[in-house]
Amino acid sequence: MSELRETFEANGGIFRLTPAWVPRSFCIPGRRIKLHPDDYYALGSERGGIDERWLGSTTPADNGPQTAPNEGVSHIAGCGGSLIPLTEAVAELGAELIGERLWNEYHAWPVYSKFFDNLGPLPHHIHHREEHAKRVGRRGKPECYYFPPQLNNHGGRFPYTFFGFEPGTTKEQVRECLANFSRGDNKITNLSKAYRLEPGTGWDVPPGVLHAPGSLCTYEPQFASDVYAMYQSLTDDRPVPEELLWKDCPPEKRGDVDYLIEVIDWELNVDPDFAAHRFMRPVPVKNPVPGSSEKWICYRSDAVSAKELTVLPGAEAVIRDEAAYGLIMMQGYGTLNGMPLETPAMIRFGEQTCDEYFVSEAAARRGVRIRNRSHAEPLVMLKHFGPENPEWRTAFPPGR
Repeated sequence: MSELRETFEANGGIFRLTPAWVPRSFCIPGRRIKLHPDDYYALGSERGGIDERWLGSTTPADNGPQTAPNEGVSHIAGCGGSLIPLTEAVAELGAELIGERLWNEYHAWPVYSKFFDNLGPLPHHIHHREEHAKRVGRRGKPECYYFPPQLNNHGGRFPYTFFGFEPGTTKEQVRECLANFSRGDNKITNLSKAYRLEPGTGWDVPPGVLHAPGSLCTYEPQFASDVYAMYQSLTDDRPVPEELLWKDCPPEKRGDVDYLIEVIDWELNVDPDFAAHRFMRPVPVKNPVPGSSEKWICYRSDAVSAKELTVLPGAEAVIRDEAAYGLIMMQGYGTLNGMPLETPAMIRFGEQTCDEYFVSEAAARRGVRIRNRSHAEPLVMLKHFGPENPEWRTAFPPGR
């Protein structure tokens, strides 16, 4: 029996995962994701600061030629001491791990989540829709945001996010900004609107929507893709390399500004009711298990959904879900089917933790027993699910 299979069976269909840290050369860490202060540049200054932790991920990060093998991919803590890429578990276990529905549709775990922790804002950028992403061998990327209160002891330099364009903006105005990319500030956010970010709430960001994420630490469930292009040339007084404007652009379209306009989902970007359609305040789950409460925190996308689970001090609850999920601890400590659940205060780079797990569909359906061992503090975790989670579909039917 392989170590992977042995671990899967010994843990009742649940894997403990180790932290997957991801640097970005164009980012400055916000220092809220619990890395030791000496470790935010653990991969070297030329790689950039670590401002992301990827969660329940089988998606390699696309960080250029220096990207390490399996960067961004979660690893399982095997019962024999090995670190096993989650990609290998999905390939070997297939439907046993993620369920028949997702396996038959994708033959992969099609989502992941991350903590994004930048000190300042990101450039106004876009994640491609399926039709454009597949031209460069990638998948389109819907994503959602949630701002955990536990990770937002400060708001960073700019806790506001620009979304889309103001109604009435023309394609010619945007085209002029893109044509001026190499001439300093192309002023594309002059055409947009910034929304103040509020801890404990979130946003839905469909592919094709331009967005310049603000500086709150963000939990981001999203489709399994690292496709993007930067449309803003100067952010937080830092130039954006022009190569990132043409990232994930077919070779024959490089230099073609009209193609960049085509990538934009124009109707969504100039929606006069953008906030009403995309803002997400948590929605309580009906009929919670005694001793616990759950809220839907990401629910406007059919590609990915997420919940926040709270178990009260001293309580024990059996929590059932209809689909496989990745989880990350936000607060408190206890056990998960007898395995340790801990929320670390500080993590050294390369250190293993007990704050992240992947729960198979069968285990989720049977129910996991969560015990809060604190007498005073709630146990809080976040859970992200793949496309068309049956429970999500029941809670948010089409047309609601």
